[in-house]
Amino acid sequence: MGARNSGGRPGKAVAWLTAAALGVVGFFAYQASAAMDGVSPAAKRPGSSASPTTSDKAKQETAVPARSGSGERVVYSLKRKRVWLIGAGDKVQRTFEVWPSSVSPPPDTYRVTTRTRHVTGSDGVPVENVVRFANVEGTVIGFSSALDGSTPDPESDEKTGGIREREKDGQAMWLFATTGTKVVVVP
Repeated sequence: MGARNSGGRPGKAVAWLTAAALGVVGFFAYQASAAMDGVSPAAKRPGSSASPTTSDKAKQETAVPARSGSGERVVYSLKRKRVWLIGAGDKVQRTFEVWPSSVSPPPDTYRVTTRTRHVTGSDGVPVENVVRFANVEGTVIGFSSALDGSTPDPESDEKTGGIREREKDGQAMWLFATTGTKVVVVP
C-alpha cells in the first residue's frame, strides 16, 4: 500500500509544477503582447525596426542639403563638414568629409576661380589639387589635399582658408571642379 500512496504524490506534484510553468509562460506571453501594442506597425514586421538603421542614418548624413541649388555643382556644408560633387541630372557623383581651416566662407554661391596642381598652403604644408573659389577678407578659400595627409587647425590664430580633403577625394575634386564650376556653400 505504501507504494500506491507514494506513486500518487509525485503525479500530483508534476501536475502542479506543469500548471505553474504554463501559468508563468502565459504571463510572459501576455506581457510581450502588451509591450508590442505600444510599438509601431513597422517594428512588428520581421526584419524591420522602429528606429532608423545604421544605413538609414548614413543616408541622412550623406543626403544633399536642402536648398543647395540645382544642376552641376560642388556643395559644401559648413556644419556637416562634407562636400558633394553633383553632376548632370542632380546625381551625386561623390560625397566625402573635409577639414576646414580657421577661416570659412559665408553661405553663398561661388565659382571656381583658379586651380593649381601643386603649391605650399598658407599654413606652410605642401598641398595638391588646389581648387580656389572664394576670398574672405584677404584669405583665399579653396579645397586641397595635403601631401603629408595632415589636416588644418580650425582653432589656429593664423588665418588660413584651406579646406582639406583626403588624397583620393582631392583627385576627384580636381577632375570635377574646373574653372567656373559652381560652388554652393550652405550652413
